[in-house]
Amino acid sequence: MIWQLRDRRLDFGARARVMGILNITPDSFFDGGRDRDVAAAVDRGLGLVAEGADVVDVGGESSRPPLYGTMQVLTAAEECARVLPVIDGLRRHTSVPISVDTVKAEVARRALDLGADIINDISALRDDPAMLPLAARTGVPVVLMHRRGTSHTMQRNTVYADLIGEVTEFLRQRVAAAGAGGVAADQIAIDPGLGFGKSVAGNLELVRRLDALVALGHPVLVGASRKAFIWRTLGLSPAEALEGSLAVATLCVAKGAHLLRVHDVAATVRALRAAEAVLGSAASVARAAGRAP
Repeated sequence: MIWQLRDRRLDFGARARVMGILNITPDSFFDGGRDRDVAAAVDRGLGLVAEGADVVDVGGESSRPPLYGTMQVLTAAEECARVLPVIDGLRRHTSVPISVDTVKAEVARRALDLGADIINDISALRDDPAMLPLAARTGVPVVLMHRRGTSHTMQRNTVYADLIGEVTEFLRQRVAAAGAGGVAADQIAIDPGLGFGKSVAGNLELVRRLDALVALGHPVLVGASRKAFIWRTLGLSPAEALEGSLAVATLCVAKGAHLLRVHDVAATVRALRAAEAVLGSAASVARAAGRAP
């Protein structure tokens, strides 16, 4: 599995890749407010690259669930004001791929114009009808995530008759919709949406049965880093969830995950390299073939 970027390729067959999280938000659940200043955010992004990030994911609007309090909803102009200077600054200093974490086509378009390489859309191209034509026209890789309802409503109902079946079918349908709209199949990744409309038990089940998503044949991105299902399981806080996050990350790689979206890049890279040394070439072959080892 290989993504074609602007001037390079991102190969998922050799090893799991790490996407570093760069939130330009005052209200994200773990790192809100830390990197709001443009210079500080650019420095933080370059630090993620130095730690080993294969991709830097820049987001300007929090998608945290309601349990963390009121979520601020931004206009496209407000979101652009947050993320575009940071993407511009990063692109001037690094060639590492940049993804823009947004559900708004205008934000994505302007980010791509400044050198971003990937669209990471937690609505799976549903929230903004202009996003699918943009992805098709530009030909950039896109990440399609499962989310029940909206970011405001997703935690109101976390009960599923068949969680794995429903998530898998949703993603299958969104991949088909993207393809029908002109997005190349080999430019699509899928994300089970841990923490988005799932219970603690549901998130754990998705990790345990991640191979069902890997079998769909697209790169699988997992964003579990410091999420509530980890620290609640451990009886801790988000700030104390590093070890739990690393454990989940290594388990996801063992199940065939291709890309991990994380806060703690250096620690995750070290954990993954150790896990892959144990798993050996079987894990690489499995990811390249689109199945779990």
